[in-house]
Amino acid sequence: MTKTMPKSKKIVYQVAADAEALSLRTAELFADCIAQSIAARGLARIAVSGGNTPRRTFEMLADPSLPLRARVDWSRLFLFWVDERCVPPDHADSNYHMTREALLAKVPLPEAQILRMEGELDPQQAAARYESTLRNQFRLEGAEVPCFDLIALGMGDDGHTASLFPGTEALQEWMRLVTANFVPQKDTWRITLTAPVLNHARNVVFQIAGKNKASVLRNVLLGPYDPEGTPSQLICPDAGSLLFLLDKDAAAQLPAPDKNGIGMLEVKR
Repeated sequence: MTKTMPKSKKIVYQVAADAEALSLRTAELFADCIAQSIAARGLARIAVSGGNTPRRTFEMLADPSLPLRARVDWSRLFLFWVDERCVPPDHADSNYHMTREALLAKVPLPEAQILRMEGELDPQQAAARYESTLRNQFRLEGAEVPCFDLIALGMGDDGHTASLFPGTEALQEWMRLVTANFVPQKDTWRITLTAPVLNHARNVVFQIAGKNKASVLRNVLLGPYDPEGTPSQLICPDAGSLLFLLDKDAAAQLPAPDKNGIGMLEVKR
């Protein structure tokens, strides 16, 4: 990875009382961002992550007893994925499968607007096909990069985000939009959007919960800049907004937020 001198960047974080409150806050942000994007451009294009943390958020968006579901114009939403495991779409480990169970099977989102990564294919083929999907959907030319309205990320307890794991080749990929990434730590292949795409969104949000994330989160935000070892540090949009939504456990080692649960840090990126 090319080393550049990091610049100062202000990062905002919001702290919720617990994981349930965090899920609700994230679901509200999804609904707000989708509505704003549709009002501004006639449609909303968002990319979501897998894992355990966003499941409850998806369930809340799909819950007919909550107002969030009705606030989303599903006919104008296009759903993409940040990354995928190299498994079939009905596999328990599939990010698509989790989203299908928690959200897609319960809301009127047209199938043509659900744009999944094909984890059942050869990893290189799946990455190339998804890059073509992005180029077609966003009508990209040449070296243009898609501009998502919202990219929702998580963070592992090793500091990875998407499928950008410490020390892996995908951290050095600046030309492709999507890449296949072998992860030695898990002895498996993943498919992932690359850092240039993640940093070109209008809005990027991290949703992070749990005591096991507190130490690495402190390192991501307050530690030395080392994206090879802590890939979440790569995420720093030049023009878009960056927000960390946290529960109290994940935020335990950060400076205390204000009375509204909002904190701000100036970091080097």
